[in-house]
Amino acid sequence: MGLLEGKIALISGVANRWSIATGIARRFHAHGATLAFIYQGERVQREVEKLAAELGGAKCYPCDVTSDAALSALAAEVKRDHGRLDALVHSIAYVNKEDLAGLVYTTSRSGFALALDISAFSLIALTNALVDVLADGSSIMALTYLGSTAIVPNYNIAGISKAALEAIVRYLAFDLGRRGIRVNAISAGPISTASSRQVKDFRSMLGKVEAAAPLHRNVTSEDVGDTAVYLASDLSRAVTADVHFVDSGYHAMGMFPDPPAE
Repeated sequence: MGLLEGKIALISGVANRWSIATGIARRFHAHGATLAFIYQGERVQREVEKLAAELGGAKCYPCDVTSDAALSALAAEVKRDHGRLDALVHSIAYVNKEDLAGLVYTTSRSGFALALDISAFSLIALTNALVDVLADGSSIMALTYLGSTAIVPNYNIAGISKAALEAIVRYLAFDLGRRGIRVNAISAGPISTASSRQVKDFRSMLGKVEAAAPLHRNVTSEDVGDTAVYLASDLSRAVTADVHFVDSGYHAMGMFPDPPAE
């Protein structure tokens, strides 16, 4: 019997089969969860529906997280179809490509507002829309990255957005704690996805992490998915308001060792 038998999970952020959200969905399904997905736009609709068909014929809902009307409609449809939610996965981020290279201080006002709205405020907006659908004792989790608290060249406004997202996680955990709802973040190591490849010089990160991390390997979306299963399960019933690193230990390195001698 899987850890998530009988639980209903709503997952955002699937763009294609390489997405971190896809890895989470596959692990949730393997542990018995009933899944539902949200997506924005026809560009990703086909990919999301294809994955949903593979994972038990899950429901798919279009939703623009910048639209309060769309969020209200989502909540009504999820309540109609499922009655409740036991887990909500926030894997949504967007930054203009020109803001993922160069200098932070050249970020435009509009680019900053867009990044914070979609990458951070959307967690507040989704929670507010779904708060009456979320069951007591349910779990909310958001995907973040080391660039929220440490300098990662070219991550720029994306890192600032993740810092805001992590602060939101903590405050939501406080607000929802009386209902036993846990709110956590997962900080994944670099994984080659459509989004991450927009960061200038992203591919060089993979080699640096593999060389310096204590486990000397990069992580996969399935690695992240297994931590997400734990956070969605009753095993994490007393765990909230925290950032959980799935990065082979890279975040703990204060100084990188010299490469081994030939």
